Amino acid sequence: MHIHILGICGTFMGGIALLARAAGHGVSGCDANVYPPMSTQLEEQGIVLTEGYGADQVRLNPDLFVVGNAISRGNPLLEEILDRNLPYVSGPQWLAENILRERWVLGVAGTHGKTTTTSILAWILEEARLKPSFLVGGVPQGFGVSARLTDSPFFVIEADEYDTAFCDKRSKFVHYHPRTAILNNLEFDHADIFADLAAIETQFHHLVRTLPRNGLVVANGGEASLDRVLARGCWTPVEGFGVSAGWAVGEPDADGDFAVRLAGKVLGRTRLDLPGAHNRANALAALAAARHVGVPVEIGLAAIRSFQGVKRRLEVRGTVRGITVYDDFAHHPTAIAATIEGLRSRVGAARILAVLEPRSNTMKLGTMKSQLPVSLAGAEQAFCYAGNLGWDAAAALAPMGDKARVFEDLGELVDAIAREAGDGDHVLVMSNGGFGGIHAKLLAALAG
Repeated sequence: MHIHILGICGTFMGGIALLARAAGHGVSGCDANVYPPMSTQLEEQGIVLTEGYGADQVRLNPDLFVVGNAISRGNPLLEEILDRNLPYVSGPQWLAENILRERWVLGVAGTHGKTTTTSILAWILEEARLKPSFLVGGVPQGFGVSARLTDSPFFVIEADEYDTAFCDKRSKFVHYHPRTAILNNLEFDHADIFADLAAIETQFHHLVRTLPRNGLVVANGGEASLDRVLARGCWTPVEGFGVSAGWAVGEPDADGDFAVRLAGKVLGRTRLDLPGAHNRANALAALAAARHVGVPVEIGLAAIRSFQGVKRRLEVRGTVRGITVYDDFAHHPTAIAATIEGLRSRVGAARILAVLEPRSNTMKLGTMKSQLPVSLAGAEQAFCYAGNLGWDAAAALAPMGDKARVFEDLGELVDAIAREAGDGDHVLVMSNGGFGGIHAKLLAALAG
């Protein structure tokens, strides 16, 4: 079968492309915005990309169009597909019907940490020689690809709460029917499609309703929102993490090692190369989920030690004149604060220069702009790119005084950071997009 994917360079749809190709299908696709790492990954796999959404792409005559959730009514190719009554399906539905059926699905849901937790879980199963299939919203360093299809019964997937497609406004994860589900955390996000936190809790409730009695829910015990979700009905055993009665971690010692406990009993010690309490919680949830599929805890602890991280999650992009530049996907205020805190635990008293592009749909709406000064407070200096933002970033960051600077020109932003940064500084760039290739531009400016 030949499938043509609309929105193929998104992390999820790019993963669909890799899985479909591995399953023996012919794959092509199109997108308007192409940037690494997904574009590079697709090209390496020999998948041909078409720039834009021209209606003439129907002449490719695929057997099926797979439509990503970034595609809306008014898109010329989608309108042509509808006018001609050509066969189409959403990405999550295609995945559920063609790949996930009859597999043991391990789904990782939550507002924050999905990509890292999914990657750690897949790595633990890999080190346990279970050879899992997976689909991650990023590129785990140990695997080098965001998606993989094997003959293993286990499939690890990042279970996103964002909507499925223009024709299906349910969350993606309701299609996956996991047997093992991690509920990492739950905060308000995606203000473009959800009215409030209660609306997102309802989608999580719908997910929980699909879980079998012989499954497992691994839930963050410190989240009142998840307590409310489970109180609405749960027919599956629940193991809590982050609480003394369930799974818990101790503070790292001088070498970075920390204890892992279950119901107060120490099961062993491990070390994670990712900084921050939030990442230790991610690893803990993955450990509990892996245990459900039969991975001994000691193997899981060893796998966590060897986990290499994920591209765009505190990824070092280069060091010039003693100045280190990082790339991170953080875009929600909670994630921004946690990322800065994690980097702080690694660099100590060294200066952190936070560089933010408020690019997510929620950020563009300005819904969380009042939270930005608090989320950026852990950095010595904050730089914000406000090009085509639509709200007054300077006013929003005014409580930070001279610690925050706002720029509407990318070149001026790069120059200002290069002038400010000095030997021993850490420049933390945060965006959920390509940010105009700022990392390479910044490294070049620092070198110059």
